[in-house]
Amino acid sequence: MVGRVAALREALVGSSVPRRILDFGCGTGETSAHLAATFPGATVVGVDSSREMVACARERHRSPSVSFAAPAELGSGESFDVCYVNGVLHHIEPPDRDGVLTRLYGLLRVGGRLALFENNPANPGTRWVMARIPFDRQAKVISSRQARRLLATVGFSLPARTEFLFVFPRWLRSLRRLEVPLRHLPLGAQYLVVGVKLEASMSRHALAESR
Repeated sequence: MVGRVAALREALVGSSVPRRILDFGCGTGETSAHLAATFPGATVVGVDSSREMVACARERHRSPSVSFAAPAELGSGESFDVCYVNGVLHHIEPPDRDGVLTRLYGLLRVGGRLALFENNPANPGTRWVMARIPFDRQAKVISSRQARRLLATVGFSLPARTEFLFVFPRWLRSLRRLEVPLRHLPLGAQYLVVGVKLEASMSRHALAESR
């Protein structure tokens, strides 16, 4: 969590300071709370499809800068500067991913950013860990190329390259400061793609469906 949020903060250097952040797939809310601490002055909304998780998050994190809801509770008028998505897409069936990303696109303001963190299937350690976790055994992993293609189809503008994170395992995390030169290589346990919402009222995907 700490490493991902640090990578997000680094990716946002040069852009406006986020005032509203959506944590999509927030679980019990630890990352939502950490996002609020990392970006003082921002309000964070954590959403999760599990009502039990949402209830737990509300109980654990009582702060005026953090709130939690089910996805259906987000109104159409919501507007966020940043949407943080970690390890969610591989739990969504491939035919449904476009629809989810299209909705997230719609929840961002123009110029807003979607930070997509996903497990890197090119990393053998990642596959080994996922195979040992019951929650992840049935997950359908998504490569960085597939993720970029999905985001582009929905309408996001993408950076020139994908960032690969966590080359060194947790027990060697003191060495992770050495990873920066390796971030363009598909070695890390996770990858990060940051999509920027284009200046359009709806995504390319939604436009195509409306024709």
